[in-house]
Amino acid sequence: MSLWISAILLGISLCADCFAVSLCSSFLLPREEMRRKVWTVALVFAVIQTGLFLAGWALGTFATELISEYVGHFEKVAHAIGFLLLLYVGGAMFLDGVRGKSEHLNLDGFRSIILGGVATSIDATVVGLSMAMDTAPWPEIWPIAVSILFFTALSVVVGMLSGSFIGRKLGYSARIVGGLVLIGLGVNILL
Repeated sequence: MSLWISAILLGISLCADCFAVSLCSSFLLPREEMRRKVWTVALVFAVIQTGLFLAGWALGTFATELISEYVGHFEKVAHAIGFLLLLYVGGAMFLDGVRGKSEHLNLDGFRSIILGGVATSIDATVVGLSMAMDTAPWPEIWPIAVSILFFTALSVVVGMLSGSFIGRKLGYSARIVGGLVLIGLGVNILL
């Protein structure tokens, strides 16, 4: 398989969580607010996802022997962190839907956007680490980084546009379902 095809496939596979979070988080955004925020959220998610992938690769490249001895432990910690972040985001979304409120995860705060971006990008760090341990050189890494950046931004834009439409049709019940989906994604990370 060519380098670019594998880079595209990896970029698409890593953005699934970003799509789910952006879809669920935008359920109750008014159309005007969603249009204003979509590019900011897409850029933040894409930069975090790509940055954590590159950080994992760099860390693995500079400390391959040390990390290869402890990578199983790091992966467990990374999965636990991803689970806790998605549990927080999904739980708050679920509670907002039950209460009929939109306080915690309405994407108003930059903190919520950052938390969502980090929660969905832990797996990218682990992928970067594993590629470094497989001694993937920079010429193989940069096409993957470009693919991750592009497909993550695209998935967030599509997710937010779709979520805003779904939210207008289903209201707070969509937020409850979205919260449960994010909690399910977090549980799946642990398994």
